[in-house]
Amino acid sequence: RAFLKTDFNMLKGVKTGASQGVLQPAPQKETEADAVFIELPAPSVCELTKPNVRQCIGERKSVRKYIDEAITLEELSYLLWATQGIRGINENGKAMRTVPSAGATNTFETYIFVKNVRGLAQGIYRYQPYEHRLVFLKEVCDMTKMIDEMTMAERQPFVPYFSGKSSVIFAWSTIPYRAEWTFDVQAHKKILIDVGHVCQNLYIAGESIERGVCAIGIYNQEMMDDVLGLDGDEELVIYLASVGAKQEV
Repeated sequence: RAFLKTDFNMLKGVKTGASQGVLQPAPQKETEADAVFIELPAPSVCELTKPNVRQCIGERKSVRKYIDEAITLEELSYLLWATQGIRGINENGKAMRTVPSAGATNTFETYIFVKNVRGLAQGIYRYQPYEHRLVFLKEVCDMTKMIDEMTMAERQPFVPYFSGKSSVIFAWSTIPYRAEWTFDVQAHKKILIDVGHVCQNLYIAGESIERGVCAIGIYNQEMMDDVLGLDGDEELVIYLASVGAKQEV
């Protein structure tokens, strides 16, 4: 429970990277020179079926039942922008995103496991918010099987095996040092708070286009990090969410 508390007295005498003049870590991962990029439509292209935010908040819920229907690239673009997109640059040269972040540290990278998105091959991609585009990482032959294994589908409460029926899985990793550079040992609580902002934006944005969203906290940590080529320490997955076409009840 001590972890839930904020105690900046812990930082007395601590030399953070920021206080020592260490170069601030980059806000976005570098990409190989020969990477394959997929440019995304402007977020504004996506038509909202529920433009009333009060209605979206009032009707938001976790959706675990999906039909086999593709979501569009325009919808995916909008959801990526809503969760980690950049809406401008401030006077200090800092990117202003669509979600709050402690000290504007923005520790997250967004990976997506695409199963059924119109115009995209099944596979794994990473979102680049500064360019608003995707980087293709790898093709996956049996995405349902991979998702079921990664999300420990048989152990999911309420509706086992639901995640493998979705159109796309959002996987957020964190690069902790982006926040540790400023907050040192107080960084990690802030990271977990911030990822909650991100997922809630996905819920509200998903509801505005009537796509089902469900946060996923149960997953195979080692498999997730390994599949994405993460070391599990300097970068690691901390949260997932499924998105798909809702099954009418």
